Amino acid sequence: MSIFSSFNTAASALTAQRLRMDVISSNLANAETTRAKMNANGEYEPYRRKMVQLETDKPNFATYLENASANQTPGVKVAKIAEDEEPFKLVYNPGHPDANAEGYVQMPNVDPLKEMVDLMSSTRSYEANVTALNATKGMLMKALEIGK
Repeated sequence: MSIFSSFNTAASALTAQRLRMDVISSNLANAETTRAKMNANGEYEPYRRKMVQLETDKPNFATYLENASANQTPGVKVAKIAEDEEPFKLVYNPGHPDANAEGYVQMPNVDPLKEMVDLMSSTRSYEANVTALNATKGMLMKALEIGK
C-alpha cells in the first residue's frame, strides 16, 4: 500500500458525502414542486425525493486483499441515486392550479425534517473525513521532520 492510500480513501469519502449533500439540497429546494416531470399519460408529476446509495469500492475481503498488492486503495463510491417510491402526499388546497376534482393536490414525498437530519449526518461524515485527512497530513509532516 502507498503512503498516500489514506488520502485516497478520505478523498473518495469526501466526494461521496459532497454529492449526498447536493442531492439533499435539491430535495429541499423542490419540496413544494408539483410539476417536476411529465409522466407517460401527459400529466405532470410532483418531484420525487432522491436518495444517494453508497457502497465500498472493494465489496469483500478477498477482492481487497488482491488489490492491496496492486496499490489500489479502498474507498467509498456512489452506487446510484435512487428515487424514493413512497407515495405523494395529498394536501387539500382547492385553489391550487394542480388540484384534482376533490380539491386535493399531490405534493412531493419530501419531508424537510428527514432531509435536515440526513444533511446533518452527511455534514458530520464530511467533517470526520476532513479531520482524518488533516491527521494523516500531520503524521506525514512529522515523519518528514525525523530526518532533520
